[in-house]
Amino acid sequence: MHIVDGALSNPVVIGGAVAAAGGIALGLKTLDLDRFPTAGVLSASFFVASLIHVPIGPSSVHLILNGLAGLLLGWAAFPALFVGLLLQAVFFGFGGLTVLGVNALNIALPAVLAWLLFGRLIGRGSPVQGAVWGGLGGAFAIAGTTAMVAAALALSGEAFLPAAKLVFFAHIPVMAIEAVLTGFAVLLARKVKPELFVRGIAA
Repeated sequence: MHIVDGALSNPVVIGGAVAAAGGIALGLKTLDLDRFPTAGVLSASFFVASLIHVPIGPSSVHLILNGLAGLLLGWAAFPALFVGLLLQAVFFGFGGLTVLGVNALNIALPAVLAWLLFGRLIGRGSPVQGAVWGGLGGAFAIAGTTAMVAAALALSGEAFLPAAKLVFFAHIPVMAIEAVLTGFAVLLARKVKPELFVRGIAA
């Protein structure tokens, strides 16, 4: 999911940076002090989970957990995930600094969209029903991220089209795994601290 420096065209890099900056600004505006611990935990979870790469052909796959971040944080997922990406780029060289905006947009925007589509549904009904919606949100966020990564590559040149297709199909198993993980996380949160989702909806 980490696009490396030099892989994208300048218009895509600039457009992604501008859009990500807008998302981060909006996320910081909605991030109150009470949700700082949640944002920190989710940022760290993303940081650790996405460090473990499984090679598939010329690409690799890894967990992201952006769906869970979006469902709990709403727009605040932008700064939380951006921090994780920044630390990965600086300390491990994953992705790169020039494409940091594009990578942040590709991962955080689907997280926010998952929150907009499934956030209110998670807080309704039984914890099990909430977990089902959470699982769908987790899978949706991964699908959205893979689609955006593929689009960024495709917009940068026809030579990247095979890689763009590979990225999407290689992450289909990840969508299923993230759906299960997010569903169980939502189930636990609904039973232990259901107000987390109420805050996310109100953000």
